[in-house]
This record gives sequence, structure tokens and C-alpha cells, in this order.
Amino acid sequence: MKWSPQDAMQAYLHTLQLCKTHSNDEDCPLGTRTIIQPQCMEFISALAAGNQAKLMVQVTSHQGINPSTIALAVAAKHTKARFVCILHQLQDLENCRAQLSCYDLEDAVELVQGNPCEVIMEFKDIDFAAIDCKFEDFLRLFEIIDVNLRGSIVVVSNILEWRASFGEVIKGRTGVECVTRSIGEGIELTRIGLMSCCRPQKKRFKRFHVITFED
Repeated sequence: MKWSPQDAMQAYLHTLQLCKTHSNDEDCPLGTRTIIQPQCMEFISALAAGNQAKLMVQVTSHQGINPSTIALAVAAKHTKARFVCILHQLQDLENCRAQLSCYDLEDAVELVQGNPCEVIMEFKDIDFAAIDCKFEDFLRLFEIIDVNLRGSIVVVSNILEWRASFGEVIKGRTGVECVTRSIGEGIELTRIGLMSCCRPQKKRFKRFHVITFED
């Protein structure tokens, strides 16, 4: 995965604009105030877009779509990536689509209903994953999710209540780095593989050829 500063910046600014535009928007009837939370949305969107993730998968809890859904949808819209949002079986699909349409993002998200532990098995080499620990069987997801070992990122939210860590589950693998941040109810970022944006840049030296002329 090659790092694209342009895609990262575009996704960041787009998400930031959504936060400013809709933070107090009463015209959108389906809970805009609870969806737009500028705590880390811009960062997640820029991270996914900048790394040019081709396949992004999100697992939500019973609460349905959340700020990460909006952030990843923005990233997918800018990079033409495939973004699949796995919803709880009891979620109202039409309600979720209506919420996304408030931000003109309904076409950037594939909404799938079902048991996340079963649906997630359909996707291989996931480049960017977002998992909400309020989903009751998140530990099972940690074990079975198939991420791209050449370079992928997993964002786990709401970790404080459950003391959850995807990084702990895969810490024995090579090329794994993990960091936690006290944003919202806590998020954990895990990087698998060496992303191109983090590789040390090799210095390039130009070769000069000296040509002498004899009289």
C-alpha cells in the first residue's frame, strides 16, 4: 500500500467539512448529532484514504452506523475503494441508508446485515478494518478476521469498557505495531506489515560522469 498525501488531505478536509456543516443540522431527521463527532473522524478518514485501502470493512454494534462509518465512507468516495459495513441483524437498513444520504454517502457504502462473525469470513486480505467492541462477540472477530499481511490497519473502538486489544491477539506476528488513544471511549490502532508511508526512505545519490577532452 503506497501512501498518498493527496488522498489523505482530500478525505481529511471533506470529513472536517461534514463535521462543521452537520454538527447542528436539524434538517437531517435521523440522529445527525450522534453520528457527527469530530473526535477522530478526520484522522481515520485520512488514514484509510492515504494508505489507499482497496477493501475496507467495518463491524458495528447494535447501535448501527457511527462516526467511523462516515469517516470510511468519505475515504471510499475519494479513492473508489470498496467499503462494506456489517450491521447487526436487528438494524433497519432503510434507516441507515437515510442517515448516510444526509451526507451524500449512500453510494459509497455496502450495507450488509447478518452475524458479523459469519459475514466477515467472506472477505479476504482486508486493507482497513474498523471494529466496535460494543459488538458482543468482538474477541471472536479478532481471531478470524483476514487482514492483508503485506500492509493493513485495524481500528478498534470502545476498548476502555472491555479492555480489548486486537494487538494483543496478533502480537506474535512480525511487523505488528499497536498504539492506543483516549479518544471517545478509547481506540486502538494496529498496523500489520510495513506500510510504505512508514518505511525509511533510502537516500538516492546521483551519479556524475566526468568526461575529459584532450587537445
